[in-house]
Amino acid sequence: MFDAVRNNKRIVQVFLALITLPFAFFGVESYMRNDGSGGDVATIGDVTITQQQFQQTLREQQERLRTQLGAQYDPKLLESPEARKAILDDLINQRLLLIEANKRHLFAGDNAIRQAIGAIEAFKVDGKFSTERYEAALRAQGMSPAGFEAQLRQDLTLQQLAGAIGQSGVVSRSVADRVLALQTEKREVAEYRLHLDSYLGKVKLADDAAKKFYDENAKQFEVPEQAKAEYVVLSMESIASQLAVTDAEIKEWYDGHKDRFMVPEERRASHILIASEKLGKDKAKARADELLAEVQKNPAAFAELARKNSDDPGSSSKGGDLGYFGQGAMVKSFEDATMSLKEGEISGVVESDFGFHIIKLTGIHAAKEKPLADVRGEIEAELKRSAGSRKFAEAAETFSNMVYEQADSLKPVAEKFKLTIKSSDWLGRQANPANGVLGNEKLLAALFSDDSVTNRRNTEAVETGANTLVAARLVDYKAKALQPFEGVKANIETLLRSKEAMVLASQDGEARLEALKKGEDKLTWGAAKTVSRVDARQLPQAAAQSVFRMDTGKLPSYAGVELPGSGYVLYKLTKIDAGEKLSDASKQAMLKQLGNLAAQEEVQLYLAALRSRYKVEVNQAALESKDK
Repeated sequence: MFDAVRNNKRIVQVFLALITLPFAFFGVESYMRNDGSGGDVATIGDVTITQQQFQQTLREQQERLRTQLGAQYDPKLLESPEARKAILDDLINQRLLLIEANKRHLFAGDNAIRQAIGAIEAFKVDGKFSTERYEAALRAQGMSPAGFEAQLRQDLTLQQLAGAIGQSGVVSRSVADRVLALQTEKREVAEYRLHLDSYLGKVKLADDAAKKFYDENAKQFEVPEQAKAEYVVLSMESIASQLAVTDAEIKEWYDGHKDRFMVPEERRASHILIASEKLGKDKAKARADELLAEVQKNPAAFAELARKNSDDPGSSSKGGDLGYFGQGAMVKSFEDATMSLKEGEISGVVESDFGFHIIKLTGIHAAKEKPLADVRGEIEAELKRSAGSRKFAEAAETFSNMVYEQADSLKPVAEKFKLTIKSSDWLGRQANPANGVLGNEKLLAALFSDDSVTNRRNTEAVETGANTLVAARLVDYKAKALQPFEGVKANIETLLRSKEAMVLASQDGEARLEALKKGEDKLTWGAAKTVSRVDARQLPQAAAQSVFRMDTGKLPSYAGVELPGSGYVLYKLTKIDAGEKLSDASKQAMLKQLGNLAAQEEVQLYLAALRSRYKVEVNQAALESKDK
C-alpha cells in the first residue's frame, strides 16, 4: 500500500488501543449470530457473549499477563470481580463495534487482507513475503491461516469504523495554546521535609503488636509448597528429528510442487500522487493532468516533479519510488495500470481511492523458478514435519496410555520413543513461563495433586502446546509451611514502626501546613527549584501532581504531600513564569498527544452512545461463575 496510507494511522491506533483484549478466533459471523444459552454472560440486542467466549478471552488475557510479567505473574490478578467486569466491558465494546460495522456494511476485502499480511516483516524472507514462513509462524502460535485471517479481517473492519469516529476528536486552537502554555509554565518552589527517621524514636509499640500482626496476617508468612520433578516431552519436532528423508524423496516432492517455488514477477514503479481529499476531486484531476503534460514533455524530470508535487510523503522524498512489489500489493486500478506498462513507460492519469496517480514503470523482475539446491533444506524440513505430524498423531495415544499404565516410572515411555528424561529445579504451584513446558497450569495441578504427592505416580500426559505432550513425576516435595514467629518478628516490628512513624509525620506535616496557610511561616526552607510540567524531575513523582495543583491566585502558596516510606514534604510556591518557547518538534509532539486524548474521548462517547442504542444486559451470576 502507498506510504501515505501506511503512515496515516494515528486515529486507528488510538481507537484500537481502547479495545484492550485480543479477539478470539470465532470469525465476524459468530459475533453476529445468537448461539447462546441460559448461561450467557451478556447480551447486546440479539447478540450474546457466551460463557465459553468469556472464559476463552479470560484465559487469553491470563496468558498475555503471564508472558509480560514472567515470575511476577499471579493468576489471582484476574480473579477479582473488578477484573472480570473490565474484561466483559471490553468484550461488550467489541461486540457493539462489530454490530455497528456490520450495520454500516463495512468489510475488509481479500485484497486488504493480502496487503496487510504481505507487509508483516515476520512473514518475509530476504524482504519478500514467504508462504512457508507465514504458515510456519502461525503453526508456532497454534493458529491456522483461516483463523489468523479472520482475526485480521475483524481488525481491518474496525479500522474502517475508526476512521469515521476518531477524526471528529479535534482540539480547538485556543484550547491547544492554553494547554501548551500550561505545559511549559515554570514554577519556583521550595520544600521542607519531615523525614520518617525523625519520628521512629517517638513510636512505642505494644508488647503484643508484632504477634498480633503475625496471627492476623499468617498467609504473608507462609512458604508455599514446592516440588522437584522429572519429565519427558513428546513433540512433533522430537519425532521429526528422528526421521530421515532421502534425496529421491526430496526430488520427487520438488518435481510435484514446482509451482510453490516460482518467484512471481515483481515490478518497480514510481508515482506522483495528487490526493483528492487535499484539493477536491475536480481540482486534483486537473492538477494531475497538468503534471502529466509536464512529464510527457520531459520524462527525465519525473523524479524531480514527484519530489516537488507528490502528496505521498513516504515516496515523494525518493522521487516517487515505491520499490518492487508483486500482484495484490496495490489497489486494483494502480496495479492494473502498472502491469500494462513496459519498462520505462509512463501511464496516463490513474484514479484510485487515494486520488490521482501518474505512474512510471522503472523495473521488472521476471518470474523464475528457484533451483532445487536453494530449497532442498526447506523441502526436507517440510517432509519431516509432514511425516512427524502423522507419526505424532499415531504416537500420542500410545504415549498417554503408557505413562498411565506404567505409572511408577517414566523410563519405559522414554525408551519407547527415544526421549530424554529431564529434571527440574524446585517448582511452585503457580504457573511460570520461565519454567518452559513445566510452566503449564494444568500440568502443575496434576504434579501437585494428592495422588502425585502421596503415591509419586506419573501425571497424565498433558498437552502444553500445539503437538506437544508432557508427562511428569514428582521426585521431591516440600509442603507449605508457616515461618516461625521468632524468625520474622524483627521484620514485623520494623514494618509496624515505619507505619506508625508515617502517621506521626503526616499529622505533624498537616498541622504545619495549616499554620502556613494562616501566614505563620517559621520554617527554614530548602533551596528553590524551578520545575515545569514537561520537566518535573526535581520533584518526587508522588508530589508533582500536588505542586501543579497549587493555588496561584496569591503567592506564596503552600501544599503538603505524603511520601510513603519516606515521610511528609511541604512545598512553598513563590514564583510563576511563562516557559520557554517550544521547538517545532516538541510542539507537534504535544499537539499529537492532545489529538490522541480528544480521539479517545470521542471513542468513549461513541461507545456510550452505542450502549444506549442497543440493549445491553449482563448476567451477573454467569459473570461471577468460575466454571471453565
